Amino acid sequence: MAGIGIAGGPLAGLAREPSASRWLRSAAWGFARVFSIFALALAWELAARSGAFTPYMLPALSAVLERIWHDLIAGDLLLNTGVTLYRALSGFVIGALAGIALGMGISRNRLINWFFDPIISVGFPMPKIAFLPIVILWLGVYDLSKITMIAVEAIFPVVTATVVGIRGVERELLWSARNMGAGERELLWQIAVPAALPQVITGLQVALPIALIVAVVTEMFMGGYGLGGAMNTASRFADSRGVFAGIVEIAVIGYALVKGMTLIRRRLLLWHQEAVAPSTV
Repeated sequence: MAGIGIAGGPLAGLAREPSASRWLRSAAWGFARVFSIFALALAWELAARSGAFTPYMLPALSAVLERIWHDLIAGDLLLNTGVTLYRALSGFVIGALAGIALGMGISRNRLINWFFDPIISVGFPMPKIAFLPIVILWLGVYDLSKITMIAVEAIFPVVTATVVGIRGVERELLWSARNMGAGERELLWQIAVPAALPQVITGLQVALPIALIVAVVTEMFMGGYGLGGAMNTASRFADSRGVFAGIVEIAVIGYALVKGMTLIRRRLLLWHQEAVAPSTV
């Protein structure tokens, strides 16, 4: 009788209320997160159609989206996006692997720390893109030079995050592991690296947008295929819609990459205390 009362009686509404409340709260929060984007898009469209700007200075968002659709149908968008992502992700992977390896070496080896720490300290705040003309002289204007610049830019935040993460491991964990007979290799791979993983992933999250930015900048500087090259070509021919279309495309791709890294972080850090934070909000 009690079971029938809960299933069909007034208590059924109370049982469903928390689920419905959570769904409404989740939907409202999702809308609030994208509201600013819709507001910006609406302001762009209204400003372009107000007559305060010429179509050359500020084309309407609808016209820009129409241009993006035309490029998608023609195949240019997929080609340029694929080329840019290939360069950005290739340079990012190279910089990430080299940065993690170098960061581990700096944090665990005095000789490596003595040699590379001044280089990292001096090179991190420098605009590495200033070396682009030299890289062009050495490697040409093709993919090798672009991927090299991307890797050089991406390596610095990864190195810094890895060093900070490994050096920030609690001493008690290391002492306990040593007392249980762990060697230096076990300390590094079983204690230090897992404990430093949140910091390392943070460095990767910083490096990935940088890789996309540098890929676009090098393409704009050197020309050729890619989103940056397409924007440069559109600018030369006074194609305002093409330039703004490139901006929108890069923004969408960058947003997708950042969200992808966030999902990867959640997957890799299911064991970490930050994994339970979203459920408590």
